[in-house]
Amino acid sequence: MHDPLANPEPLIKRVYGYVAYRIGDGPEAEDVTSETFARALRYRESFDSRRGDPAAWLIGIARRCIADALRSRLNTPGELPDVAAPDALDERAASRVDMTRQLARLDVRDRELLALRYGADLTARQIGELLELKTNAVEVALHRALARLREQVDAEQPRPVELRLTSQPQS
Repeated sequence: MHDPLANPEPLIKRVYGYVAYRIGDGPEAEDVTSETFARALRYRESFDSRRGDPAAWLIGIARRCIADALRSRLNTPGELPDVAAPDALDERAASRVDMTRQLARLDVRDRELLALRYGADLTARQIGELLELKTNAVEVALHRALARLREQVDAEQPRPVELRLTSQPQS
């Protein structure tokens, strides 16, 4: 049997990328990533290479860990996240916050597809295997999700002010 965790470094990056894409980066994403690998270690005998590669298997575990983390968020009232003051954010962080806000406006399926593709860096084929969809269906859904995201971003971009210079007749 092939050990799915034989080369963990790239897998950790992919899982963390996916988790951070779904719930935001930081300590909570680190905790969910750690929980994912703890479960993978406990259940590594259940890995079947015929059903997919180690990354897809781990993303499946991560999806359940994210669901658990989101449920616990709902059950923990009164805790407020630490948030930096808006004027203390640099441009890159502000851009990330804006993109996170834009992603949150998408429906759950679009967010999940984009997180699997760009957060976990899975191919359309791997996403299809994970979600039990055809590769073509995944590609079309990703295309449409990106189009919806672009529409949202474009709709919020400030439109350039058009200046019209008119010549005044001199008297």
